[in-house]
Amino acid sequence: MKEKIIINAKIIDPKNNLNEIGGLIIDVKGKIKAIGKKVKNSNIPKNAEVFDAKKKLLLPGIVDMRVFVGEPGFEYKENFKTLSKAALSGGVTSVVSMPNTSPVIDNVSMVDFIKRRGRDKSSINIFPSATLTKNIDGKRMTEFGLLKKKGIVAFTDGVKTIQDSQIMSRIMEYASDINALIIQHAEDYNLSEGGLINDGEISTRLGLQGIPSIAEKIIVERDLSLLEEYQCKYHISQISSSKTVAAIRKNKKEGKKFSCGVSINNLSLNENDIGDFKTFLKLSPPLRTEEDRVELVKALGEGIIDVIVSDHKPEDEESKRLTFAQAATGASGIETFLPLALELFHNKSVDLETIISAMTKNPAKILGIKKGSLEIGNDADLCIVDLNKAWKVKKTELFSKSKNTPIEDRKMQGQVIRTYVGGELLFKRN
Repeated sequence: MKEKIIINAKIIDPKNNLNEIGGLIIDVKGKIKAIGKKVKNSNIPKNAEVFDAKKKLLLPGIVDMRVFVGEPGFEYKENFKTLSKAALSGGVTSVVSMPNTSPVIDNVSMVDFIKRRGRDKSSINIFPSATLTKNIDGKRMTEFGLLKKKGIVAFTDGVKTIQDSQIMSRIMEYASDINALIIQHAEDYNLSEGGLINDGEISTRLGLQGIPSIAEKIIVERDLSLLEEYQCKYHISQISSSKTVAAIRKNKKEGKKFSCGVSINNLSLNENDIGDFKTFLKLSPPLRTEEDRVELVKALGEGIIDVIVSDHKPEDEESKRLTFAQAATGASGIETFLPLALELFHNKSVDLETIISAMTKNPAKILGIKKGSLEIGNDADLCIVDLNKAWKVKKTELFSKSKNTPIEDRKMQGQVIRTYVGGELLFKRN
């Protein structure tokens, strides 16, 4: 492998406080050799491959903390190969895979399978999570210690929530002993039972059972109360309402140490977008009011929300072309993840460095992985973005195996033109 040089790029790397025009050198081993304004045309090695970025953005490869892969059990929806293509086209170089597969990832042999399959078939970095409870039944804890030694970066029941407070307290106590990261999907089932969309005017008009925002807030407040007793590494997977934001803001001001994320869907869409029963917008957590969305954006800008996720959950078209009640929950989103986030910059809602931090530096720090930065000596995982490229989302042009995008025909500004993993150019857009 030859050395590769990227010159004349607008480099943004929040972890290393870089925001300048300069270049980057990738050595023969695929590591970052040099970066910054000192790397320019005048000092490039003769035999190197050179790419002139022409002032386009050079960013660390995106780290997506919530991705459903499909393997094993749901390969007809997505697999490691199709996920990799989709991720690379969106500048995503590292993902945390959810354990809600068939069978679920709750034992050492399944972890070995996922790691082996990811290594053999994936072009991106796969960081597998394992379940909190056996068979995600919410009752019997998995063997955190053994699974962590096998390379599990986090424990979560994915789309399910631990309802039993006693079980949750045991989980948090054990996690604190072994320094394991717990990721919780916050939803009280008693309050959300039968719910399909946000509880409010839209659900009433459509005649659909609603999911009240208090169902999310109650679980968050319960877990943050338990965190006072059992100080483990705790992350709230996705929040969706202003009420939850208020609870998180209050607890962070009180000095509690935890982190939280938000889906790009909840930052970019609201319940009005569902229109007349658009099942591609049936999501969990559900899309809520415009007031909730605005409050989430504000919380991201303030640093109250730490991470943005794609919540990439591919579903085959047959699972979505049903009545709203019968349709599967979830949306494909890893390819449009960054462009949607850039909307927040273009409309002056959130500054660019805050957005990039929430997709690179922050998730890497929470997970404890050496990704999400352009540090010298790190793997050269990075992407180049044309910040002003205008384009339109067409599901026929998506790389994901499932095309259940919630933003078909949406006009976008900003697109990934190159993605590198380990120094290899794995995606290029003409």
